[in-house]
Amino acid sequence: MMQLAVFPNMSKRRAGEIVDRIFNFYHNKDVRLVMPATEARQFRKEEYGLPCVERVHVDMALSIGGDGTLLGVCRRFGEQNVPVCGINLGTLGFLADIEPRELEGRLAKILAGQYRVERRLLLSGYIRNDLGEKFLGNAINDVVITKGGVARMLRLGLYVNQTHLMDYKADGIIVSSPTGSTAYSLSAGGPILNPTIRALLLTPICAHTFQMRPLVVSEDDEVLIKVDAMQDVIVTLDGQVSHKIQPNDEVIVRKAKTTAQIVKFDDKNYYDVLKAKMWT
Repeated sequence: MMQLAVFPNMSKRRAGEIVDRIFNFYHNKDVRLVMPATEARQFRKEEYGLPCVERVHVDMALSIGGDGTLLGVCRRFGEQNVPVCGINLGTLGFLADIEPRELEGRLAKILAGQYRVERRLLLSGYIRNDLGEKFLGNAINDVVITKGGVARMLRLGLYVNQTHLMDYKADGIIVSSPTGSTAYSLSAGGPILNPTIRALLLTPICAHTFQMRPLVVSEDDEVLIKVDAMQDVIVTLDGQVSHKIQPNDEVIVRKAKTTAQIVKFDDKNYYDVLKAKMWT
């Protein structure tokens, strides 16, 4: 029996409709559905609710919302190698591969095993100081270093593999995976990378110099950012989890030991999706 975990974004207007369609489609099929207890109560599926879905075996997680919802679900299952399939109720939806009009057809393909799983590079963020290294968490899209409350530029030092590349002033820097190249990095002027490219993308945010341009480095490189000790600095993972940096902290970004597993279907390729989302 296949077991699927359903993760609806409760703030999305059509989430309840999609949940009902999923449960109706898989009714009397060899599929067991589970949900987080809070969401199960919200959508009147109490008998399917579990207090900690991550602790039970599931074959796949269904994310109902936008790309942000899918990012959160991927982080929840990051250590368990659970593939995540996104049902798009957001705006762009680069990661969420199923549109509402396609739902039942895609659910049938999932049941028949007619899908593939793409392993996407994950970023691991750390803070290093005199006490050692502290793990902040993993990110699928990006690790972003930005200024805190006062609207002043940061003074940043950029190092790759312990080589000091340059010091510069900017509003911050984005360390992005190829998957995240169509997220915040794109808005800051970074290039679009095919998500299968094994690389990290360093994109400055409003750099006060023409010398600092977006830079693509190897996925195996270690990126270190030093920030002026007197400035208020925030590190954010995927735009969802934030950490305040203390004086003399250094931010390190490396390739994670695990990968994100995203469900895709063979009748859609990356460039078709890119064209539809960006230029149609």
